[in-house]
Amino acid sequence: MLQRSLETLGLTSPRAPTNVIAGNAIARAALKPSTRGKRTLDQVPYITFPQLLDQFDAILFDSDGVLVRWPAAIPHAPEAIAELNALGKPYFVLTNDASQVAETRAARYAQLGLAIDPDKIISSGMLLKTWFEDHGLQGSRCVVLGTEDSAKYVRDAGGTVVPFHEDFDVLVVGDQDGFPFLDATRSVLTTLFRKLDRNDTPRMVVPNPDLFYPEQDGFGFASGSVAGMFESALALRYPHRPDLTFARLGKPHPAMFEEIFRRTPTRNLAMIGDTPSTDIRGANNVGITSVLVETGGGSVDLGSLPEGDVPDYVLESLEDIGSG
Repeated sequence: MLQRSLETLGLTSPRAPTNVIAGNAIARAALKPSTRGKRTLDQVPYITFPQLLDQFDAILFDSDGVLVRWPAAIPHAPEAIAELNALGKPYFVLTNDASQVAETRAARYAQLGLAIDPDKIISSGMLLKTWFEDHGLQGSRCVVLGTEDSAKYVRDAGGTVVPFHEDFDVLVVGDQDGFPFLDATRSVLTTLFRKLDRNDTPRMVVPNPDLFYPEQDGFGFASGSVAGMFESALALRYPHRPDLTFARLGKPHPAMFEEIFRRTPTRNLAMIGDTPSTDIRGANNVGITSVLVETGGGSVDLGSLPEGDVPDYVLESLEDIGSG
């Protein structure tokens, strides 16, 4: 639960009246992204899931901590998705995970009772296609640290996947699993050093910038931490090369939201997430409504957040389906 009291927020109930929420939504919609950060704690009301459905044209969900906490679905998430499907309400799942293509992820969701079509899933791995096109990298030799689905994203983007012990033009950290970690990272780091020593600078990209992810009984390091490990080694060996960093594609960076804007004409969107530094910041940065849900398992002190990470609303859970 969020570390704040209702008295601190100026609310007498965790359920703000609908008219208060509606008025706040109108006021927030008028804010430009450059002014959204000026919000204070007493401007962050609670909202219910039915109220979100009433007020927004489409709903955007983060995956882990909002719909699932592997290997189980978050309580009320299957019912929420079923309600959206029955209503024909537009929605998308935005996941930073790049270890599974949409079809694989949809199948895993289905095992947990979440009936989500693959075309409603947008992952950071999908963003590689545009990134490769923008940098003219089709046909480049790519070492992919990650799963077979991570490698499929690279092939679909036009890259040629090579074994981790071979020379490469592009290093893609697709996931923290799916490869022999010690052998692969040692080999890749050695190749990086040798290339840079002869002034041959490869491209480096990590679709998922997350540093960790929630599991049912704890947390694990994510691919952003793997990229950070390489960056730390490069910074130590080449202190005069601040450019030796990975391109980061997933939330909070704008590429994923730009993909949403290509798929739907509306900007009347609500992003539901459990992580202020990715889900909330990303939504705030592009000017759509941000909703922090309390089901992620972590404790968030709103008073300590940077201005850009403060949500528009707080949602207790995805319960109360079918009631306003």
